Amino acid sequence: MSAEQSAAPPERLIDHLLELRSRLLKAVAGWLLVLLALLPFANKLYGWLAKPLLDKLPAGGQLIAIDVAAPFFTPLKLALVVAMVLSAPWALYQLWSFVAPGLYQREKRLARPLLVSAVLLFYIGCAFAYFLVLPTVFGFLAKTTPTGVAMMTDITHYLDFVLVIFLAFGLSFELPVALVVAVALGAVTPSQLREWRGYAVVVIFIIAAILTPPDILSQLLLALPMMALYELGIVAGGWVKAKNSPVADA
Repeated sequence: MSAEQSAAPPERLIDHLLELRSRLLKAVAGWLLVLLALLPFANKLYGWLAKPLLDKLPAGGQLIAIDVAAPFFTPLKLALVVAMVLSAPWALYQLWSFVAPGLYQREKRLARPLLVSAVLLFYIGCAFAYFLVLPTVFGFLAKTTPTGVAMMTDITHYLDFVLVIFLAFGLSFELPVALVVAVALGAVTPSQLREWRGYAVVVIFIIAAILTPPDILSQLLLALPMMALYELGIVAGGWVKAKNSPVADA
């Protein structure tokens, strides 16, 4: 439905559905192309993903495969996920091309930077988890392994654990975007966000305790960036408020 009209005739609705199907097919095609490019390097991708753990294991430490087919299917699963993440900007572009004609110019000016910011923040969150959080977490776990116990993690369980960490940090880093959207919709104001700062800190630490392993360093590695991102969301929300109102929120 466009912004200029509340209802569309059947022919126009069919045109919208055909265009939606075309955009979805293009998004899937982009994902498949990235996947095909990654498949020959699936094992190398997994080796790269396993490096934070392998670097913390004693000399000769390694991952193991419990299931017979795991050495084949686990790298393939990783390639599928990586292809999805890398092709996300293309899929979002197709979504944007579909919905943009129905948006007002003011909505377009707000939505474009939000979409770009959301993608970049997700990537930054994943990179932060890989280069800083995972080495810290695995270093802690390796040091707390009981004497006489060999830390030999199954490759499938390791992949699932790391993907959860990536997802947790990627989504957590979307906090500024969520706050800006809330301000743009009028659900909150920047001044309210500043007043709720103390409550936000408590909620952030609770989230960090739930999403990270039970060591204070890992929790801080998630909580501190989220606190900084909360402040960034307040600043960005104030900018949006000022752009959409003749009087800025005090």
